[in-house]
Amino acid sequence: MANKIDVKELLEAGVHFGHMTRKWDPNMAPYIYMERNGIHIINLYKTAAKIEEANEALKKIAASGRKVLFVATKKQAKDIVAEKAASCNMPYITERWPGGMLTNFVTIRKAVKKMASIDRMKKDGTFNTLSKKEKLQIDRLRAKLEKNLGSIADMSRLPAALFVVDVKAEHIAVKEAQKLNIPVFAMVDTNSDPRPIDFVIPANDDASKSIEKVLSLVSSAIVEGLSDRKVEKDELPAKEVEATEAPATETEA
Repeated sequence: MANKIDVKELLEAGVHFGHMTRKWDPNMAPYIYMERNGIHIINLYKTAAKIEEANEALKKIAASGRKVLFVATKKQAKDIVAEKAASCNMPYITERWPGGMLTNFVTIRKAVKKMASIDRMKKDGTFNTLSKKEKLQIDRLRAKLEKNLGSIADMSRLPAALFVVDVKAEHIAVKEAQKLNIPVFAMVDTNSDPRPIDFVIPANDDASKSIEKVLSLVSSAIVEGLSDRKVEKDELPAKEVEATEAPATETEA
């Protein structure tokens, strides 16, 4: 089981602050504790339970060797998501969401391969034979591809899940995942509709402190899953050796 979530820590990080009451989405009502000074306050006990539930599922995905794609293009979340996703060796999108990123994944992979071929050109010396103008064009293309797709360069197949910060801002990503039945984990604030999300984490998705807290807990669960996978892989050869040795012992007896 994943570690128990400390409600006090969530409170200190400001995870409970929702949006102004007039901006609320009524579908978030089950996760709202009260209204204070015109702002909705999120029920942190429900948030803690939802994080634990999400973490168990994410841990299993990581342990199975599949990828979770993190998505956050809003200013206050970008750097945090890039850091946390990288810490658990998962792909992420923090620039503009490339339309068709999931539904037209073949085209996206082609762009990533283009990036790799440019790198090869630079290694094998082909790049040096080009004119100054061609070099400049290729360098610009490489920089653009790196900015938009660099963080998914190692993602050779569709992710097993999406983790989204702010479902309103990333509605295109959520829709693409829905089309392909890819489960969506998300921090959902009081102004958003939680219904399209498979694993709802009711939380303040605007404050960097809140985003940092939730992402730290989530990335830790993924690291735990990866660690379980490594242990299982290390144990596998030993089990195989035992299995092959067992019949020999019986025949000797």
